[in-house]
Amino acid sequence: MAEPRRAAVLGRPVSHSLSPVLHSAGYRSLGLAEWSYGAHEVGETELAAWVGALDGSWRGLSLTMPLKEVAFKVATSVTDTARVTGAINTLVRRDGEGWEGHNTDVRGVEAALADVAHDGTATLLGGGATARSAIVALAALGVRRVRLAVRAQPRPETLRLAVQTGVAVETVPLASWGAHLLGGLVVSTLPPEAGEPAARALGSGRRTGTLLDVVYADWPTPLARAAAAAGLDVVSGLDMLVYQAAEQFRLFTGHVAPVQAMYAAGRQALGR
Repeated sequence: MAEPRRAAVLGRPVSHSLSPVLHSAGYRSLGLAEWSYGAHEVGETELAAWVGALDGSWRGLSLTMPLKEVAFKVATSVTDTARVTGAINTLVRRDGEGWEGHNTDVRGVEAALADVAHDGTATLLGGGATARSAIVALAALGVRRVRLAVRAQPRPETLRLAVQTGVAVETVPLASWGAHLLGGLVVSTLPPEAGEPAARALGSGRRTGTLLDVVYADWPTPLARAAAAAGLDVVSGLDMLVYQAAEQFRLFTGHVAPVQAMYAAGRQALGR
């Protein structure tokens, strides 16, 4: 019998996470019976001790809020993508070398928008860690100008990242982002509680283009409904989640992820 292999998602709160559903579906699809995937409530001050207590059966950890920045204190090595975005959402055990920090959110955004046409510009809602991942993904997709809609002042690290990736950024108030659209591509990295205000700020009138809303629960979100009513094509955050999880799956197990099986499991869990 193969030795057990364990992985999990960590965060606070974490009960809402679909990661166990997605990864477990992947294991079943490929017959990886030795693999299991769980969810654990872990806060910022607890992360180092929690990870330090894991035995060798643990091969990978998915990190959600609020752990994506504090994870740098745990990682023994860090990929260039994680370093430039200042966000780690994945820890991979490297035997004898500790934990390697990755950012698979970039891959998630890039894959979710791979077939979306744009004119080299985009509007980005929110300025935190996920927004930084989105900037890197948008740059890889050929976007060169971004209008960043934030509640207050943009975080300096977000602006520095834009410069590093060759993306010109101008900021506008989140409360009136709909009046400042740049191009037809919109990426929202806002948390669920910001959905209603963001939907109202879209305003009236017909639009063309595509919205990616990184929220995947309680779909369609208020913002997704408002965007669809205005004429935008809408991409669910489930697409981003599945693609970033598929990259984690590959890093953890060494197998190419069965994306369709994972996506089907996610849709079923969300009742879609």
